[in-house]
Amino acid sequence: MLSSLHIRNYVLIDSLDVSFPGGLSIITGQTGAGKSILLGALQLLLGARADSSVLASGADDCVVEGEFSLPDESLRSFLEESGVEWAEDRSLIIRRVVYASGRSRSFVNDSPVNVGVLSECASHLVDIHSQNNNLILTDKRFQLSVLDHFAGNAELLAQCGECWRELHGLLSRKGEAERRLQALTADRSYNEAQWKQLDDARLQEGELEALDAEQKQLANAESIREALGGAVACFEAEEGMSLDASLKEAGRLLDKISKYLPGMDELTGRIRSSRIELDDIRSSIEAAASKVEVSEDRLQAVEDRMGLIYSLLQKHGCRTEEELIALRDKYSSMLFDSDSLEEELAELEKRIVLVKERHSELCRALHDARSKAAPTFAGQIADSLRFLELDRAVFEVQLTHSEPGLTGSDGVLFAFSSTGSHPSDVGACASGGEISRIMLCLKAMMARYVGMPTMIFDEIDTGVSGSAADRMGSMICDMGKDMQVIAITHLPQVAAKGDAHFVVEKTADVSSIRRAQGRDRVMEIARLLSGASITPEAIANAESLLG
Repeated sequence: MLSSLHIRNYVLIDSLDVSFPGGLSIITGQTGAGKSILLGALQLLLGARADSSVLASGADDCVVEGEFSLPDESLRSFLEESGVEWAEDRSLIIRRVVYASGRSRSFVNDSPVNVGVLSECASHLVDIHSQNNNLILTDKRFQLSVLDHFAGNAELLAQCGECWRELHGLLSRKGEAERRLQALTADRSYNEAQWKQLDDARLQEGELEALDAEQKQLANAESIREALGGAVACFEAEEGMSLDASLKEAGRLLDKISKYLPGMDELTGRIRSSRIELDDIRSSIEAAASKVEVSEDRLQAVEDRMGLIYSLLQKHGCRTEEELIALRDKYSSMLFDSDSLEEELAELEKRIVLVKERHSELCRALHDARSKAAPTFAGQIADSLRFLELDRAVFEVQLTHSEPGLTGSDGVLFAFSSTGSHPSDVGACASGGEISRIMLCLKAMMARYVGMPTMIFDEIDTGVSGSAADRMGSMICDMGKDMQVIAITHLPQVAAKGDAHFVVEKTADVSSIRRAQGRDRVMEIARLLSGASITPEAIANAESLLG
């Protein structure tokens, strides 16, 4: 319920503070007084587009704030997920600030929120029906929505929508998988040939470096063996005595004179160490010589292997064996992806069939529920229309088949006839006054089934007068028994029904609002009856209407 509304610097409103009670509140005022401005401020509060044109002349910003008292906690989880603190008294304060730059900020319970959160809150708090909204009566989606509300199809619709979105997701995944598979299939032969060539090469990291070293040894084997043999020969003295024997003899001679010449013992020890080191060197040279292989076959095999690797490097634009191995693995992965995509497509096909069957079941369940509810729904609307003095009115709900979608596979047509014969599309045959009455009947029905906390009517009674207007007032008044209703009207028959009456006035290009009570309310009703010049008869009529 909208408890209060506070407006600052909005178009012609300098400052406005108004509190609304429960039940039916009436708002009246002369043409141009600012009733539409008041409604515009409320729409801004509930998420309408903002720009600097809404600011009063000379103002730096404008502020619209509304306080709502909630009958239940339907918004609690949504607000908490949006970072808004839930008030223990279940009150909700929404504030919208628009700056001269055109930028705006929104707050719920003093927490900053985006306009999306504001609009979501609005959908749970207020339903505003203006004169232009009568056009929605011709919208087939609106017609279907009203019937579904009446039939209590919320759960089925949620399941159907979820199922349809899942189906679209699966179809999207299938399409993407098919495109990828098509691309892989087109290149499969090429990829397989490239992978096989690289796989057959049995590449190893660092192999080329090792082969290069081995090739150099094999290509120069004779020279290596000759050099090593010469090095071993150097250990033999020219006169047939080995280098080791010569050093041994030198050590013996030095040892012989060591008792006469100091320091010879040290030299003898050094000669002994040199003999051991040289003997080890000779053994290493001989071992190396024994390992040198002179093999034309092995040399050819190594050079062939190196040629293969170099040709693969050049062909694939790689610099190392590691890059070739990575490329081989890439081709292998592409071939594997092709196989896995085929498996994925098979699974998707199975899932799509199941989800389609489930969606079809939900479509049939919705169709059955709608078919069952349609006659009762149409009958109640027809009864309400007759109450509003369309005595011969016929109203039908006709279900048609449509392409499956979020809301099932039904289309709907509201058919109407004011004369009782040959009902046809309501948008094509109903007059403005008849559309106003039909919309009121629909809104009254929706109020019972949707549980909207506050409903605002902006001259829904346009095109209606006399006793029909009086009955419209009665219907709106009945709605006010179960919920808060705010009705902007120009009809005295409707205005007289309200629990509270507010008058919008404009003085010196500034709009304001006041609550009319007692004699003041009688005079406002009399003004609606007779215009600017209020007659005694109009006053008497107003008193009669107010009862």
